[in-house]
Amino acid sequence: MNRFDYEFPVRIHFGQGCFEDSLRKELQRYGKTVMLAYGGGSLKRTGLYDHIVKILKEAGKTIVDFGGIMPNPTYAKVLEGARLARESQVDFILAVGGGSVSDCCKIVSAQARLDSDIWDYEYAEHKIPTDFIPLGVIVTASGTGSEQNNGAVITNEEKKMKSPLWGCFADFAILDPDLTKTVPMKQVISGAFDTLSHCMETYFGNPHRSNLSDEINEAVQRSVIQNMKAIIANPADDHARSELMWASAMGENGLLKLGKQTDFQCHMLEHQLGAYTDCNHGQGLAVLHPTLYRHIYKSAEEKFDRWAQEVWLIDHAKDGIDFLADFIYDCGLPTKLSEIGITLDDTTRRAIAESTIITPGCCKQLTADELELILRECE
Repeated sequence: MNRFDYEFPVRIHFGQGCFEDSLRKELQRYGKTVMLAYGGGSLKRTGLYDHIVKILKEAGKTIVDFGGIMPNPTYAKVLEGARLARESQVDFILAVGGGSVSDCCKIVSAQARLDSDIWDYEYAEHKIPTDFIPLGVIVTASGTGSEQNNGAVITNEEKKMKSPLWGCFADFAILDPDLTKTVPMKQVISGAFDTLSHCMETYFGNPHRSNLSDEINEAVQRSVIQNMKAIIANPADDHARSELMWASAMGENGLLKLGKQTDFQCHMLEHQLGAYTDCNHGQGLAVLHPTLYRHIYKSAEEKFDRWAQEVWLIDHAKDGIDFLADFIYDCGLPTKLSEIGITLDDTTRRAIAESTIITPGCCKQLTADELELILRECE
């Protein structure tokens, strides 16, 4: 795709090679003290960290370093970041990485301006924060689409909950496909499957009657499948990287959700699986999706039939689910929990099932017993 700028509501700078120019222009909008937030060692190993630091210093910024954000960001890490932001009087947060870094920083941005504990503020007082430190995101690992919205998934280790919190919308996000070359291919594929999962979770929500949002969604799903195959065949395929990055944004910028009540039951189950096992999000979804869909498809068989026909180009719902399972295998993603080193005992399996949020948009309201069975079948 060609380079473009777009706003809905996040200001998007998209395109191969757009990173440096876009960042320099955006930095002119913000104050002097910048929190530079990132995850593990790849940012420094590839030299991108030094490049960003150089740009920040040339813009006259004072840098507050906030590294070590883990793949499933914890609430403790959020509180650490918020304390650092307050103590350093941070004017602006620059999050560099994938969805975990973005998610963490959206809540740091809110917690730093909030007197209350944000977990209790949202879950006990049922309030949503309205005051934030401005945030910008540079995406290096696409797939979550986290930079497009104000939702975040945070693991509260004390409560054994991996749950959504609401923070700030980023002011801007830079989506340069070249930056995805700084992360391992395994992460690229896992992230791309998360995109496909977001699309499916939206598609199978209500209403099930054909509508424009779902027809656009079908096209995005086909694109993700096609370009996952392309990038596996040739990791140097810049076109495939570009398409996957924009598909990730489309999955979570709200356009596919217009007029929809989403499903996201598979995500809720994977979140709790992650709370107890710290498993990779995209890989966990890959294991769970086919089994969960075999449990629910008869409750929306006409919709699943259309999905099979429009996305997989075959006739029947069950065949579409089989094609999904084969695609997961062909991409080298795990098909069983044992393949990612997860063994669940009876107590843990039951605890995951009972603590999973049951989503009203799923075509079948699953019980804890059914969720426990799905987990057992995935082992």
